[in-house]
Amino acid sequence: MAKLSKDFTWGFATASYQIEGAYNEDGRADSIWDTFTRLPGKIADASSGEVATDSYHRWEEDVALLKQYNVKAYRFSLSWSRIIPIGGRGDPVNKEGVAFYRRLCEKLLENGITPYLTLYHWDLPQGLHDRYGGWLNKEEIVQDYVNYAKVCYEAFGDIVKYWITHNEPWCISVLGYGKGVFAPGHTSDRKRSPVGDTSTEPYIVAHSAIIAHGYAVKLYREQYQPKQGGTIGITLDSSWFEPYTNSQENIDVAERAFDVRLGWFAHPIYLGDYPEALKKLVGSRLPKFTAEELAVVKGSSDFFGLNHYTTHLVQEGGDDEFNGFAKQTHKRPDGTDLGTQADVNWLQTYGPGFRKLLGYIYKKYGKPIIITESGFAVKNENSLTAEQAVADKDRQEYYEDYTKALLQAATEDGVDIKGYFAWSLLDNFEWAEGYKIRFGVTHVDYKTQKRTPKNSARFLTKWFNEHI
Repeated sequence: MAKLSKDFTWGFATASYQIEGAYNEDGRADSIWDTFTRLPGKIADASSGEVATDSYHRWEEDVALLKQYNVKAYRFSLSWSRIIPIGGRGDPVNKEGVAFYRRLCEKLLENGITPYLTLYHWDLPQGLHDRYGGWLNKEEIVQDYVNYAKVCYEAFGDIVKYWITHNEPWCISVLGYGKGVFAPGHTSDRKRSPVGDTSTEPYIVAHSAIIAHGYAVKLYREQYQPKQGGTIGITLDSSWFEPYTNSQENIDVAERAFDVRLGWFAHPIYLGDYPEALKKLVGSRLPKFTAEELAVVKGSSDFFGLNHYTTHLVQEGGDDEFNGFAKQTHKRPDGTDLGTQADVNWLQTYGPGFRKLLGYIYKKYGKPIIITESGFAVKNENSLTAEQAVADKDRQEYYEDYTKALLQAATEDGVDIKGYFAWSLLDNFEWAEGYKIRFGVTHVDYKTQKRTPKNSARFLTKWFNEHI
């Protein structure tokens, strides 16, 4: 039987706003997501993360679940506004918030589970957004983010050895400041016109996030990594873009989609500047790095953190600049679907695309890969009872397909893959979808907060036990 390396790690992932709840307890202040969920019509079921899965109070139960699943690691994020409530470098640190995460990390380690800690998973302190516009103000946000990172390195770095700066900066930039469907809900005109797309905010935000990441890594490498011995990187998200047909035009569209969608962030961090395709598409609206910023940003990730869910077939004719104007579909030319349809329209199961993406990233960017998220939302699962939801056949088949692809990439294609984190440990608050969809390998009854393991969790435990 083909096996992964002995040092391969696996586990589950979560995010602070999606699970913690306790939004106004023990000194925590509002984040932009607290504010956003209070705006009418922004969340599909008008819900919020004010309670979520109550993991702020039930964290020991969650650790026990992880132990039951026999994972090696747990990826979770910190709430910036729980640690520095207002958020800025001159604002007080909240000792209760620091103590909470310290207890969680220590408990994980006591149970043989390695914490993978994400500094930023979209929940900017509202105080910084109000003070100077948050990510739109590069000069201020970079300094405040680096200060926040410093507080975390000092508070947890003696026991935390795996750090992720940002989760999916494309979503921060585009969904938060371009399409307005995520906090803080800004929108920009993204339509083609004779003078091109006039939106600028997403590119400003992305630029700020990349530079903040770079300087946070610089600080860690210079002042903390030598004595703490950890590793640090960033998580980017990407689908596999499969040409709709094998025509040269469709092959070119796929490459453009990769450069504009993934390369927007990956090129500066791993190769040293924005990709030419993005520069050509965006023109003068794309900010430029200074020489100093480029020197800091280039090479600023020890690994390639990848969130991957699905494959898109692409061809010319799209209307979305942020995907390189690639028209996306899951329908093949003969009308058949790529795979099983999820409870969200953008996701179908297609493991072969995952394998191809892993090879593409490793060849292009040359860093070991950690899959930091991968998962599936079963259609209409929210209408099922816990007893029915446990038999999550479509999710289990998704993981069967994707672990097969993972193994093939690692053992047959020579891709250096260090870990895999399934999304998510728990059913939880799924951002703009609220609680209408479920990605968890553990069913959560939101009225009682009872956790019930699903078959997909059992499958992953068995598979990784057999293949490491």
